[in-house]
Amino acid sequence: MIDLQLRLPRAAYTLDVALRLPERGVTALFGPSGCGKTSILRAVAGLERAAGRVALGDTVWQDDSLQVFTPTHRRPLAYVIQEAALFPHLSVQGNLDYGLLRTPAAQRRIALDQAVALLGIAPLLARRSTTLSGGEAQRVAIARALVTSPRLLLMDEPLAALDAARKAEILPYLEGLNAALAIPIVYVSHAIAEVARLADHLVLLDQGRAVAQGPLAEVLARIDLPQSLGDDAGVVLDGVVGERDGSWHLARLDVDGPGCGLWARDQGQPLGQRVRLRVLARDVSLTHAQQTGTSIGNQLAGTVEALADDDHPALLLVRVRVGPHAAVPLVARLTRRSAQALRLAPGMAVWVQVKTVALMA
Repeated sequence: MIDLQLRLPRAAYTLDVALRLPERGVTALFGPSGCGKTSILRAVAGLERAAGRVALGDTVWQDDSLQVFTPTHRRPLAYVIQEAALFPHLSVQGNLDYGLLRTPAAQRRIALDQAVALLGIAPLLARRSTTLSGGEAQRVAIARALVTSPRLLLMDEPLAALDAARKAEILPYLEGLNAALAIPIVYVSHAIAEVARLADHLVLLDQGRAVAQGPLAEVLARIDLPQSLGDDAGVVLDGVVGERDGSWHLARLDVDGPGCGLWARDQGQPLGQRVRLRVLARDVSLTHAQQTGTSIGNQLAGTVEALADDDHPALLLVRVRVGPHAAVPLVARLTRRSAQALRLAPGMAVWVQVKTVALMA
């Protein structure tokens, strides 16, 4: 585990967190601007001296009780920021070589060719860094970080400076890093769409405190945290492509076996491929009975599990369990008037409707 116990006074609040993060996969630190996300990364890197403890497995980088503090240059980590910060006088190859030479040959665990392949930058090697697009430059910056063979990769809003098209270009490469490497990644973002796509573990921050932490799907399915997610409240589900309907360009994504499928736009994935599906609360509605004559393409039998206040007094969040094993949580955002009209209560059987056009896989 990555053990972080950090306390750091700031102008508006005191950062005070105790986090235990997995040593594999992507942990996202999510919250509004100024909530302490970057301060945590800087403290982990040793760039800012917080009080407490920083340990990566059995390796302790800081422990104030033992008077241990490892300076930044001796911590085997890499830090990627919003700007690529490439050396303008060097080619792409030269920038990568600079990163590679920072690590003694005996300690290199990620080969240059592997980093180049993971980020898809082979065609760029001979180019000057000043000729790259924003997305290309950021991919080179990530590759340069990887060739230092870090034990921990810190990423501070690496897509924030890119437009939507460049973000869409680079996101598949970030997904590939998670799948191909055994390096834990701590990823800072205030964009929940990025977090939902990339993260395995989620820490929600507010005013220097961790208001929730745990596996991504579990944290997002909580309905007692509307202030943290706002209009983006919803769930992330792991599914499998169970059927493709070529005539209508749709795919059925099974989230609890073949008996619990959601139809979405066909993205071309083959049958059997695992997918991550995001279902927003605003796109989910509830009824007492299965409907006919409706344009909503997904209807699932479910059971109300819990209700909670939303961030506006007119609204409620309702968590429902669906599927043959009742293992799949969905969250619906309803008006209190609708909930009263349906007389919703925990344990009630309902039908859950989800718009096909709203699903994001």
